[in-house]
Amino acid sequence: MANTQDIRRRIKSIRNTAQITKAMQMVAASKMRKAQQHALAGRPYSNALNRVLVSLKGRTDPLLHPLLQVRPVRKELVLAISTDKGLAGALNTNLMREATTFAADKTAYVTSGRKARQFVARTRRELLADFELKDAPTILETKAISKFCVEKFLSGEVDKVTVLYTHFVNTISQKPVAQTLLPISPFIFEAAQDTAAPNDAPGDPLAYSFEPNADAVLDFILPYYVQYQVFQMILDARASEHSARMVAMKNATDNANQFIKDLTLEYNKMRQASITTELLEIATAQMALGG
Repeated sequence: MANTQDIRRRIKSIRNTAQITKAMQMVAASKMRKAQQHALAGRPYSNALNRVLVSLKGRTDPLLHPLLQVRPVRKELVLAISTDKGLAGALNTNLMREATTFAADKTAYVTSGRKARQFVARTRRELLADFELKDAPTILETKAISKFCVEKFLSGEVDKVTVLYTHFVNTISQKPVAQTLLPISPFIFEAAQDTAAPNDAPGDPLAYSFEPNADAVLDFILPYYVQYQVFQMILDARASEHSARMVAMKNATDNANQFIKDLTLEYNKMRQASITTELLEIATAQMALGG
C-alpha cells in the first residue's frame, strides 16, 4: 500500500502533467479558431465553383475532357492527409482504419503528414511521394500535390485518385472521408445543385456567359477545380486536427485534475488515520503509566 510520501509524489507528477496538457489545450484552441475560419471561409467559393461547372455541363460534352473520363480501375492512387503530431485523440486512428480498406496490391499512396507516411511504411504499402506542408498552407503550396496527382492520372499510371482526409463537421465531430478526386464524377456536378441558392438557377445554361467559349473555360477550370478541392480538403484536415487536439487535451486536463482530487482525498484519509493512530498510542501509553 502506498504511503503519504508516494501519494505526494504522484500528486506533484500529475499536477505537472496537467499544466502541460492545459498549455497544449490553449495553443490548440488558438490554432483551432484560425483553422476553422479558413476551412469554413473556403466552402462558399467551392460551392460557387461547383455552380459554374454545372452550367458548363449544359454547354459542353464533359466526356471529352481527360479529367472526366472513367476507366477500369487497375491501379488506384490514394492521397492520405494526416497530422504530423499525435495527441489528437482517435483522429489518426480512425483515418488509418479507413486506409486499410484499400487493397494493398492495387493501391499506391501519396501522403501529407508524418502519421500517414509512418502508416504506409509500417504496412509496407507503395509510397509514390510525400509532401510536407506548413501548419497553415496556402493554395500555392498545395498546388504541387494536386499537380502530381493529375499527372499520374493523365499519364495512365493510375486510373482513379481518391483523397483520404478528415472532414471537419464541428469542434467535437470530425469524420474520416474517402472522396474520389479523379476522374471528376458527374455526381459532383449534380451535388452542386443542392448547395446552390434557389435563385441562382445553377442548372440553367443561361445563368453564365463564358468567354471565349464554354469548352475553353472547361479546359481551364477543371485543373483549377482539382487544385482547389485538394486545398479545401487540407484546410478541413487542419481544422479537424486542431479541434481534436484541443478536445483531447481538455479531456486529459480534466482527468488529471480529477485524479489529483482523488489522490488528495486518499492522502488526507491516510494522514487522518496516521494521526488517529498516534493519538491512540499516546493515550494508551499514558493509561499504562498511570496504572
